[in-house]
Amino acid sequence: MMKKIKQQYLSGERALFNSENLKIEDSIFAEGESPLKESSHIDINQSTFKWKYILWYCNDIKVNNSTILTTARSGIWYTNNIHISNSIIEAPKTFRRSSNIILEHVDMPLAEETLWKCHDIELKHVTVRGDYFGMNSDNIKVDHLNLTGNYCFDGSTNVEVRNSNLVSKDAFWNCKNVTVYDSTIIGEYLAWNTENLTLINCTIESLQGLCYIKNLKMVNCKLINTTLAFEYCENIDATIINHIDSVMNPISGVINAPSIGKLIIDKTKVNPEDTKIIIQSLDNKEIKTQTCVC
Repeated sequence: MMKKIKQQYLSGERALFNSENLKIEDSIFAEGESPLKESSHIDINQSTFKWKYILWYCNDIKVNNSTILTTARSGIWYTNNIHISNSIIEAPKTFRRSSNIILEHVDMPLAEETLWKCHDIELKHVTVRGDYFGMNSDNIKVDHLNLTGNYCFDGSTNVEVRNSNLVSKDAFWNCKNVTVYDSTIIGEYLAWNTENLTLINCTIESLQGLCYIKNLKMVNCKLINTTLAFEYCENIDATIINHIDSVMNPISGVINAPSIGKLIIDKTKVNPEDTKIIIQSLDNKEIKTQTCVC
């Protein structure tokens, strides 16, 4: 049986410290750090958090139709099993070293340094604005994410993204096992130093994007205004459905596209024979196959 707290104004440090089995509605958490630290089985609805460290070392938390204000920074750390829906998380540095996180219909307008070193994450219909989102996190599933902010998902592992729009310089750097479906990514230097990257039905705009990658697969993708692509990229399997502006020094694999504006190969840096270029018309009739040449 859950105890109910309704329409309360809660202030002071650790206002509801170490609580269990609480249903909180229409309440305000005002000045005072760590109001629900070390709590479990908490159901929060239509409430507002105004101060920091709101849910540290917690378990089994549900938050719905609620607001975490800017002043409630660093709000959710070391917490396991948390589901937030239909809410605004305005505060930066939310979610550190936490696990089993579900965010649905959540707006995060000031999400700098958010979702760091977390694992087992689901994001559904989430809007994010802020740099360094999702750094060093693992086992992430994303559907309908609109993100504006540089360096997203740096160092993350096992990431699946669907139906999303990312405006992000240096997205997916230093990652391992990333698959992106039906999405648009705009930003310089996409996915450097990443291993096992798959892009399916995606549109990419990126200066020097898709470089220094090991095992890159692209299926039915567009590269728009993307220059100096694939530099030092190893084991490429790329089918591009539009013109590529320029390609520079790929290490190995196959690049299939209707046309390439400029192919730059330095024989002192890579072996031209290790990469095959297939120029194919829009009706999939092969026009020309060649290895890279200077």
